[in-house]
Amino acid sequence: MASEARLGAYLRDRRARLDATALGFPASRRRTPGLRREEVAQRAHISATWYTWLEQGRGGAPSADVLDRIARALMLTDVEREHLFLLGLGRPPEPRYRQAQGVSPRLQRVLDALDPSPAMIKTLTWDIVAWNRAATVVFGDYGAAPPEERNILRRIFCDPRSRAANFDWESVARFVVAAFRVDVARAGAMAEATAAALVEELSLRSPEFAALWAAHDVSHHGEGVKRLRHPQLGEMSFEYSAFAVEGRPDLAMIVYNPTTPEDADRIGALLAED
Repeated sequence: MASEARLGAYLRDRRARLDATALGFPASRRRTPGLRREEVAQRAHISATWYTWLEQGRGGAPSADVLDRIARALMLTDVEREHLFLLGLGRPPEPRYRQAQGVSPRLQRVLDALDPSPAMIKTLTWDIVAWNRAATVVFGDYGAAPPEERNILRRIFCDPRSRAANFDWESVARFVVAAFRVDVARAGAMAEATAAALVEELSLRSPEFAALWAAHDVSHHGEGVKRLRHPQLGEMSFEYSAFAVEGRPDLAMIVYNPTTPEDADRIGALLAED
């Protein structure tokens, strides 16, 4: 009951902050600021009675679809929408899938500050959208590749250089497919078309991918150890960890920390040559 009361109070507060005239509603005879309840319901395409019950804390648990409509009606920001879902359902909303795009300058500066540890930002469909210089010298120059070739799965399954660079390629391939399946499910319906096209492409180009995808294994990205054969630096080992990007649930940052000071020094020396 306490959560329903908090949800109602939050809805009332957000409703009061909207400018009725700016949204096309008449300004006359309004006793309180903001939209009326029936106007929010109209914008959300839900019953005015049902919305009123929600504000009064007696509507029961709303569905995710209803909360999403209300969030749009109240013009909530991403963080406000997340708060609405936490109050209404006790969980955040499903991530909103976005087509591959760059990151903010501030986030890029975070990546750059991590040198000589390679670091990158990936989407839910495993497109690399940002990286630091260390990632370039260790994994290859993403900036020189066309955007479609910056996809981790295409590199693992379709690039012979990636296959040769990874120790125990079969285990790496099995892991990335299982983690990719989880990310696609988390991305929801909006990512289905992009993911389906990628899966179809990779299944045609790689029998190994087709077999692993058909196995339906799942895994979280989490953390682990990655071993590589670098064409200039030789054998290298990294501890990797994946991190959520605040405010962008469609993105994740992966950081590869060299496991020895010697490996870090070798990367630093290569960076100094650029």
